Amino acid sequence: MTSSPWWASHVYADRRPFLAARNRISAAFRAWFAARDFAEVETAILQASPGNEAHVHAFATELIASDTRRTRLYLHTSPEFAAKKLLAAGEPRLFTFARAFRNRERTALHHPEFTMLEWYRANEPYGTLIEDCAGLIAAAAAAAGTRRFAWRGHEADPFAAPERITAAEAFRRYAGIDLLATLDDRDALAAAAEAQGMCVAADDMWADVFSRIVAEKIEPNLGIGRATVLDEYPVSRAALARPTLHDPRVAERFELYVCGVEIANAFGELTDPAEQRRRFESEMAEKERVYDERYPLDEDFLAALGAMPPASGIALGFDRLAMLATGAQRIEQVLWTPVVE
Repeated sequence: MTSSPWWASHVYADRRPFLAARNRISAAFRAWFAARDFAEVETAILQASPGNEAHVHAFATELIASDTRRTRLYLHTSPEFAAKKLLAAGEPRLFTFARAFRNRERTALHHPEFTMLEWYRANEPYGTLIEDCAGLIAAAAAAAGTRRFAWRGHEADPFAAPERITAAEAFRRYAGIDLLATLDDRDALAAAAEAQGMCVAADDMWADVFSRIVAEKIEPNLGIGRATVLDEYPVSRAALARPTLHDPRVAERFELYVCGVEIANAFGELTDPAEQRRRFESEMAEKERVYDERYPLDEDFLAALGAMPPASGIALGFDRLAMLATGAQRIEQVLWTPVVE
């Protein structure tokens, strides 16, 4: 027996309140950004490179010119490269509600086509983004008419100030592991994980073990009662972020969690083209090792990076935030026209 399509009137009637709340939240966000002198921009979806993260998968297509020449293009996995080119062009503050596309992702919290809200501040400190997140979470709750966010038995107060914890502190608190003592030492981190009862495969790299610890031991404890900012990731896990001034081993990168769900990823932006190229090439080497494919580098982006001012930027999963604010249990409930399965 097949389920009814999303456009069936009874299915749509159940979804309609979630969609109406989604619209109120997006309107509230646009007003929030306008009040702070942000320019709303639209970024091209077709790009020479979809992004260069090892475990993010893109959709490819082909541009056929009038003379029949063919060029490989991709649907972007994030508007980040285009947004940073606008920073290089001179935009001081910008935001975008961008349609983004990722392959191999479909769960209650993932959809192959989704809305990424990104915003950037030129010549403003990275910590300002944490204040932005607190303001937007509260604005979302007010627009949805709720005093609490909820997801699978967890709740959070959207009006409470976020907790801020470093990745090293989280590893100590929730996993009993000294992260900084095991940086890039695969065997040491694997042994520490196994000592905590976790399974580690023989071919797991350091990054694989790190991600498993975060998923199994740390994430379920974050954003409970109030939002959590998980800050200062190891530099090797922050491909587009600059190192912190106080410790070059860790980066100006945080992720925002609410009810155990990761909803945003923020960087103090790296602006060194040579270092960015080195990191991208490392990520693509790992992608080729694991998936037997790699994506091209966006040479135009790397050129623009050299002209970009110091900046801070963040990507927020707008659909996920709408879910938490409305109590939706699946991402399709807050999407006007979900992709057919």
